[in-house]
Amino acid sequence: MSAIIDTFIAPPCFDEITFLFQDAHLLVINKPGGLLSLSGKNPQNLDSVHHRLVSLFPGCTLVHRLDFGTSGLMVVARNKAINAALCQQFSQRSVSKTYQALLCGHLSDDEGVIDAAIAKDPALFPRMTICAIRGKPARSRYRVTERGYYQGSEGDALPVTRVELTPETGRTHQLRIHCQQRGHPILGCDLYGGLLMPGAQQAERLMLHASGLTFVHPVSGEVMQLSAASPF
Repeated sequence: MSAIIDTFIAPPCFDEITFLFQDAHLLVINKPGGLLSLSGKNPQNLDSVHHRLVSLFPGCTLVHRLDFGTSGLMVVARNKAINAALCQQFSQRSVSKTYQALLCGHLSDDEGVIDAAIAKDPALFPRMTICAIRGKPARSRYRVTERGYYQGSEGDALPVTRVELTPETGRTHQLRIHCQQRGHPILGCDLYGGLLMPGAQQAERLMLHASGLTFVHPVSGEVMQLSAASPF
């Protein structure tokens, strides 16, 4: 099999990371859309959440990632022991995450569950694919909060549905590919059909934002509930 080559070069991101919580053990940040979580192998992809934070907090490590185009909440460990404790919470699915998204078109139902296994698709890197045979189980819940129209940069009004998404598993690109599977891709999603609706090219970003995060502080035992309002 031929080697996978990543040719993506991230455009400059001038938006700042904002801090919602910090102590001696961990940070909770609000990542801007258009910023890599980790620096890429290509030196042109040096700028990232980790690159920016490690200069301020030496030894910090990411517990989880958000896609380049996704904005919102991330928890960052300030040492290896805290990273291990938080990673255990993620692997045990005791961390609760919610997202806000704008989906292309108007959904007919108000809520539902998408249950579709996800696998890597080496032939179409970096895309994932729905595959019941090779895929890992993946489950997402959605709840409609509003149906309306997105005003594009050229004045076109695009029909969209605002939803709250709750992933019950944490697969790569899970929400993006599950929304495509449901027939309503996330507006602005270049990998899974979010630019195909007439006028969708006017979307200035991927309309996906990590808006809520709940976990247990590994040292204090406090239940941490954090939120960040959607920027779109």
